[in-house]
Amino acid sequence: MNRVSHAENVPLMLMHGKYERETLLKDLLAGAVVAIMLIPQSLAYALLAGLPAEMGLYASIVPLVAYALIGSSRTLSVGPVAVISLMTAAALGDVASQGTADYATAATALALLSGAMMVIMGCLRFGFLTNFLSHSVVSGFITAAGVLIALSQLRHILGIDAAGGTAPALLASLAGNLSALNATTLVIGAGSVLWLVWSRVRLAALIEKLGTSKSLAAIAAKAAPLMVVIATAAASGLFGLESKGVAIVGEIPSGLPAFSVPLFNLDLWASLWVPALLISVIGFVESVSVGKTLAAQSQDRINPNRELIALGAANLGAAVSSGFPVTGGIARSMVNHDAGAATQMASIFAALGITLATLFLTPALYYLPKATLAATIVVAVSTLLNIRAVKRAWLYSRTDFIAITLTILVTLLLGVELGVLSGIVASVGLHLYKTSKPHVAVVGAVPGTEHYRSVNRHQVVTYPSLLSLRVDESLYFVNTSFLETCIEQAVADSPGLEHVILQCTAVNEIDLSALEVLEQLDLRLTASGIQLHLSEVKGPVMDALQRYGFPEQLSGEVFLTHHQAVSRLKPDLIEPYIP
Repeated sequence: MNRVSHAENVPLMLMHGKYERETLLKDLLAGAVVAIMLIPQSLAYALLAGLPAEMGLYASIVPLVAYALIGSSRTLSVGPVAVISLMTAAALGDVASQGTADYATAATALALLSGAMMVIMGCLRFGFLTNFLSHSVVSGFITAAGVLIALSQLRHILGIDAAGGTAPALLASLAGNLSALNATTLVIGAGSVLWLVWSRVRLAALIEKLGTSKSLAAIAAKAAPLMVVIATAAASGLFGLESKGVAIVGEIPSGLPAFSVPLFNLDLWASLWVPALLISVIGFVESVSVGKTLAAQSQDRINPNRELIALGAANLGAAVSSGFPVTGGIARSMVNHDAGAATQMASIFAALGITLATLFLTPALYYLPKATLAATIVVAVSTLLNIRAVKRAWLYSRTDFIAITLTILVTLLLGVELGVLSGIVASVGLHLYKTSKPHVAVVGAVPGTEHYRSVNRHQVVTYPSLLSLRVDESLYFVNTSFLETCIEQAVADSPGLEHVILQCTAVNEIDLSALEVLEQLDLRLTASGIQLHLSEVKGPVMDALQRYGFPEQLSGEVFLTHHQAVSRLKPDLIEPYIP
């Protein structure tokens, strides 16, 4: 079978005649599995966003096709996801009331704004922006969002009214209304949770014992959410559970979504542009993370800028088809990949399956308890909780621990939007803090070699008249003052100096501010009878220094290697350093 290149989208692939029968069968199977999974998920995430159930189905049709035509990942599956649905609910709650036409209109406007932002950022090649949001911060935000999502769905499982956008508000509201608990709803919700948890662990093995292959059993087990939807909807209708206080989904309109462009409302757009930007950033980061994971498994790669455009197109598709913001989903993408999807045609087949469900199956969902959908969400977001990341951050890097902990606390206590903003600020702030205080080591020669290591870690050779300093960071305006202080302190602690050599192995850039500091430092050292030298300067950095004329102004020399510098400048007497 010919392999489909990551650079070819669906139309090009078909045009070039590279779509074979074996590939078709794989994509059909994967599309069917994802469609079965997406039907209950789409309904559940619409509920999480506070929107009518049918909008979840609408958001799983056109966006899948739009991404399939443009995206660079062969198996990424796009649609409503838990975190983006929660952020949608938080954004819409500030501009309209749930259950109103304005609320649904605001959802499509939010998708339009998010899609437009992504397309613009993709055209401007802003894919590198993902580098400004650290993995630890994203992990912390998603963990906290998972907790908020689970808390927000407890009201449906308990059958009580509760509201709030933060953990304290949700807990207080749940506790205040606990006396109104509906026992029947609790049985449905708790039973659904237990079934979904058990099916994740045991169902595939049970199906395999019936004589099916391991791979087919694993795929069949993915239908567990659909099984519980069918079972509880049937029980609800058969026993008249609505009359016993069980909240049900109710009527879901049959037919395709109404295609239209969201109305231009300047006041509404002004209220939504910040949430739309945050949704774009988090959605893009989550999608690219999943896409890279899948690409690594298939020895493929994705294009971040093209992903921005493709995700933007998916959100624009959601906007014009009565949907809400979408992105690449972790669970459905993994299912799509594990089911054997070979190309994005699998997503098109999945969209076709959801279209058929929207046309013909929605009346059967009338009696579906909301507690079942809430249970689906709770079990789905349980995979988002990554407490191990906090422990690893504590053990490995205290700055990362501060970032992840701050993001979790702000998200839980102040809400998702401030949580995202705090994560971004923490990422950038901690990066600036770390680079503002670069590691500067006094180094000496490892005896019998040309290698130079820190005097605090190794038994090395040094010289009283020569000070070797290794700078482990690029030099720019943020850290120039710290570097200057370090060098001056080291010089003050070393009487009898004649030479200072800066080993620039790790210096990838010297900006103008840092260069001016080096000039001033050289002048002060020269006045004290000390020469300043540089060693192991990288080519691009050296090019910049030569354009400025710095090597000619320098009191000392620029050496190709640090060993060459020491060999040239060292005195005859060798004094080994003793820790």
